Amino acid sequence: MFTEYEIESMIAYPEVLEATQTLKKDFLKTEAPYLEVSDEDFFSLIIMTPTIGIAMADGKITLFEEMALNKKARKLSKGGYFMKKDPVVYAMKFLIKNYYNWQDKFFDVLKMTIKVTCGLDSMVHAPVEKHEPIDYHEYRQAVLHSPYLLIRFIASFFLENDEDIINENHKVGKSEYQRMLLIGEKLELDHIPVFQMFCKTFQ
Repeated sequence: MFTEYEIESMIAYPEVLEATQTLKKDFLKTEAPYLEVSDEDFFSLIIMTPTIGIAMADGKITLFEEMALNKKARKLSKGGYFMKKDPVVYAMKFLIKNYYNWQDKFFDVLKMTIKVTCGLDSMVHAPVEKHEPIDYHEYRQAVLHSPYLLIRFIASFFLENDEDIINENHKVGKSEYQRMLLIGEKLELDHIPVFQMFCKTFQ
């Protein structure tokens, strides 16, 4: 999961900040007119969007999933890990309420952020055979050689613990797996070899 300092570093990109502020203005006006949240914490909410989508894959969020989401949100909050009323946790409730109305707008900001911060447009991608079994040695090398932030994005979105990124035996339900593939497509990660290989590590 990203730290608050990494959040600050990413939102320092002018285009990321502008997109975040525009979406924040629209979201607060439409969904949560009395919500007070900083630009950094709203960007943290944007970062949480894929994880929320995975949790909602089977139509509901369990108590365990809610606790896991709250834990991640608190870690992303600017100086608010132990706050009683955490701003990202509070804002997340509004997003969950009408998630499917907002997801694409949030994903658009996130997609642009990944491209800008990871320099994806300048990367050369060698395609991975879709039906070939994964070569774990090749996958580990791909993780180690990929941009730091790209791996951080993938781990933060789709794993509970970042250190499990090189694990060769991830487990997830069918609906969550299908949702992960869909989110990867929306974020345009689906054509990146390391993400393609990552998806193959799920049983």
